[in-house]
Amino acid sequence: MSLAALRLIGFILGIFLITLAVSMVIPMITLVVFERNDDLSAFLWSSLITFVCGFLLVVRGRPEAAQLRPRDMYLLTTGSWLVVCIFAALPMVFIHQISYTDAFFETMSGITTTGSTVLTGLDSASPGLLIWRSMLHWLGGIGFIGMAVAVLPLLRVGGMRLFQTESSDWSEKVAPRSHVAAKSILLVYLGLTGLATLALWIAGMTPFEAVNHAMSLISTGGFSTSDASLGHWTQPAIHWIAVVIMILGSLPFTLYVATLRGNRRALLKDHQVRGFLGFLIVISLAVGTWLSWHSDYGWWDALRIVAINVTSVVTTTGIAVGDYTTWGSFAVLLFFYLTFVGGCSGSTAGGLKIFRFQVAASLLISSLKQLIHPRAVIQKKYNGHPIDEDIVRSLLTFSFFFTITIALLALGLGLIGLDWMTALSGAATAVCNVGPGVGSIIGPAGNFSSLPDAAKWLLTIGMLLGRLEILTVLVLITPVFWRY
Repeated sequence: MSLAALRLIGFILGIFLITLAVSMVIPMITLVVFERNDDLSAFLWSSLITFVCGFLLVVRGRPEAAQLRPRDMYLLTTGSWLVVCIFAALPMVFIHQISYTDAFFETMSGITTTGSTVLTGLDSASPGLLIWRSMLHWLGGIGFIGMAVAVLPLLRVGGMRLFQTESSDWSEKVAPRSHVAAKSILLVYLGLTGLATLALWIAGMTPFEAVNHAMSLISTGGFSTSDASLGHWTQPAIHWIAVVIMILGSLPFTLYVATLRGNRRALLKDHQVRGFLGFLIVISLAVGTWLSWHSDYGWWDALRIVAINVTSVVTTTGIAVGDYTTWGSFAVLLFFYLTFVGGCSGSTAGGLKIFRFQVAASLLISSLKQLIHPRAVIQKKYNGHPIDEDIVRSLLTFSFFFTITIALLALGLGLIGLDWMTALSGAATAVCNVGPGVGSIIGPAGNFSSLPDAAKWLLTIGMLLGRLEILTVLVLITPVFWRY
């Protein structure tokens, strides 16, 4: 890697840090409005430190002849998430006086839109801290959308190349230039956040609570302003609105742009979107009916509670209403399985993504047909796009390393001393960016504060690996990457 490329990467990281420093002004304004000036200095010093570090990286200017190659993008992508988390953790250290381990864990959970938390007493927490946690989700969500659309396809990671069809072609039909595309996505993201805020406010939340949860839900993050998560609000309207917002955040944002540009059926005719929505409907109806038979809930209440928890886990949001692990072993196993599903590619959701299951099912059907008709030429297609060997190889490689990462992370957590359920579900929820695991410690009714520091650092690594689709990070530890 050339020195000019490293300088350019440093310049871009500096811009990110300056943007982060400016973003800290919003919590400062919030504290002034709520007359909590005692926490103002924490954000002021954090912003100053972040701005100075960013300024030092950009003061030399952008290298004239430097160009980032695809391999350089691996370092920029991983480095940007790490550097932003390092500095975004500072306000939490200054306000809560917690260890940097806990602050970095909370920040990485926020930026990667995981939603796992080590903080308690959120109902009486500093409004500046609450809005900052929600902003981390929001910034991480739009950051991942940009990476999924612009960076991962270039690096042959993520699967977005499968969706360059008539309904979602990015190069020509959605936007002709990358900066126009980015602007369109940002406007959609802002618009959905605004609509979500208004809907939650009308449904019964205060404006402050509505803003926080709108940013958390549209980014499929999961941080709340209450220790009881969304269960703090009993209004059914709030719960159903939350379900809709989580779904909206889990759909491909390129298709929103295509819809706004005149392709009205872009979302409806997309195979991934239809499969995702169909899966949520079927699972919610089936489990809701099961819960109404095995509890005192009426069918409609059971469906509401199941719908919000199922949607939360499948979309990797992690917000909760009640503790579904008390519903019995069937529910525990089901929600553990749902942890792996994820939303759509090109959205804020994590997990394996629904399209990988659909492509795998298509390959299975094609293989079965080939067994029945050995001489037949069976064309493999998905979403109107041929499934070539490159796509199959990418899917198999990612799925393998995704599974291996969870397995190794779980073993590491077990070695530290965690019980098998906490270790396995903790590894899965970190890599899938879901938030809560299962069990009494890190389940929807608990949090991660009681875990040893070593476990928190392992889970932090898992969050980063899962958010950046595993291979983007793993390539940096190969000797050949640094050889040339």
